Amino acid sequence: MARSPKSLPSLDPLFCPRSVAVVGASRSATSIGREILANLMDFEFQGPVYPVNPKTNVVHSMKCWPSVQAIPDPVDLAILVVPADRILAAVDDCGRKRVKALVVITAGFKEIGEKGAALEAQLLERVRRYKMRMVGPNCMGIINSSAGVRLNASFARARPLPGTVGFITQSGALGEVILAHARDIGLGLGRFVSIGNKSDVSANDLLLHWEDDPEVRLILMYLESFGDPRAFGEIARRISRKKPILVVKSGRTAAGARAAFSHTGALGGLDVAVDTLLDQCGVIRGRSMEDLFTLAPAFATQPIPRGKRVVILTNAGGPGILATDAVISGGLELGELSKATVARLRKALPAECSVQNPVDLIASADAERYRVALEALRRDRNVDAFLVIFVSPVLINAMEVAQAIIDTAAKLDRPLLTCFMGKH
Repeated sequence: MARSPKSLPSLDPLFCPRSVAVVGASRSATSIGREILANLMDFEFQGPVYPVNPKTNVVHSMKCWPSVQAIPDPVDLAILVVPADRILAAVDDCGRKRVKALVVITAGFKEIGEKGAALEAQLLERVRRYKMRMVGPNCMGIINSSAGVRLNASFARARPLPGTVGFITQSGALGEVILAHARDIGLGLGRFVSIGNKSDVSANDLLLHWEDDPEVRLILMYLESFGDPRAFGEIARRISRKKPILVVKSGRTAAGARAAFSHTGALGGLDVAVDTLLDQCGVIRGRSMEDLFTLAPAFATQPIPRGKRVVILTNAGGPGILATDAVISGGLELGELSKATVARLRKALPAECSVQNPVDLIASADAERYRVALEALRRDRNVDAFLVIFVSPVLINAMEVAQAIIDTAAKLDRPLLTCFMGKH
């Protein structure tokens, strides 16, 4: 019977190790072992790094050790990149050295069938015996971008930006895309974990570890399965009251669930049950990774609205109507502007403008018109969130409009989201 997370050692050595060994470090420019070593150095890990390879004395201009036990100083975390048939010996070496945590990059376990599952069971038994924690096997690695740690124990090519997002992915290859796209859109990741087969450390363990972590304010997840749906529901229901959780769950179809099993040995559940579970515990489900990356910057940079009342500010009627439909369909409502707000808008805006919600500034609206309208709206406490739409006319400077919106957003204690439409 699996032990509860409370009875297992802490995950701190995984995310805040004082020293790291790379078992399977290599001179080969195309090897994963060399890539992980290079990432640790390039990301400026704040502690000693020890390459381990019995066949060479130097890797990446660093002294290389024949085994973990040969390293003279303590080792908190070991990254294992050796072939599957050598993994148990590597774990024994780490266990005798009293290494506290492992990241097992190596594949060839339960995702390949019965023989691999038996090997994975032996791997987990050794991890438990030596009282270690393990991410993987069959994973891409982990990242902690905190200034005092700077750990990039992965073979990802994309260099993550520091931030307040914790990201859990069950797909290593998708992790590369996640890191690259997050960087492209300026989304900072405080923690990143590719859990692979999640033989030991699961998504539930990570949620518990991040529950009270002030450096993780938003949790994003790509999952192919729930190891323990009931436990996930209990944990997520509690955490989602403190910080948002956004999930993309694959395996919506029977064929997709079968593909997930062949990928990480993960058994998917009925999709309607997944929807129900996530809805009951306050988790937001994205239908795609595109959905996730549309939502994530908003949750990462904006406060959570205190209520459902939204005001729409636009310079075009059609988009304002579409936005209204989207707001109502999403379970929100249009806020009723106060008489004082309507009076301020009427005084400041041309007569042709609509001063009811949605507020239509008409096509001639420039940066100054957006500025005065937002100044009037931000004083209205009947508004919990702002949605600002700008369709770019030829003669209006879009950058100036954007700056006016940014200037007002800096004064708000409520979320403000924008939609800029047009080629320029």
